[in-house]
Amino acid sequence: MSAPTAPTETPAAPAAPVAAPAPASVQSSTPLKSGPIDDDDVNHWKDRFNDVLSRPGEHVNSKSPAGALSWATHLFDCFKPIDLCLITCCVPCVTFGKTHHRVNKNGNMDGYEPINTSCLLFCGSSCCALHWIPASMQRAAIRAKYNLEGNCIEDIAKSFCCACCNLIQLEKETEHREALLRNGSSEQYKSDNGMVYPGAN
Repeated sequence: MSAPTAPTETPAAPAAPVAAPAPASVQSSTPLKSGPIDDDDVNHWKDRFNDVLSRPGEHVNSKSPAGALSWATHLFDCFKPIDLCLITCCVPCVTFGKTHHRVNKNGNMDGYEPINTSCLLFCGSSCCALHWIPASMQRAAIRAKYNLEGNCIEDIAKSFCCACCNLIQLEKETEHREALLRNGSSEQYKSDNGMVYPGAN
């Protein structure tokens, strides 16, 4: 009889390589935007309203200083460009927010988004038929920045009675004035007296 054959051992399978731990994700240092609400804009409008409410008589009777410049655009020249006319007639809050961004944030419109804090403010005030309040405040701020002629009563009347024409004029005027600034013109700063309030002298 033949000798019994020793059982053959099956070699063990090699151990699977251990996967290296995934690198920790690097957190971006750029702050994430929380939507269309901008804290700087909220504070801007809060300060503006507080200023007007703290001295309403002075604001109502205020006017541009002597030597203020004439407007380069006209109130009723509102049908051109046609795209601005259509946008303002359909969604006036967008034009309002666009002008606010150009005047208060960046004249080149860097970082502009159509739906922003000022746009929502105008939209909300329009639901209560109070759109003329932020519009007249914006017109007064534009007069002060670019040294344009006018007074508070005119600002209110044009914002209330000719809402879309007023917004179109402000958008075109600020675009024109910012272009002058980029070209190195100091035309809008011929007078540095600022707004004239009654009893200030």
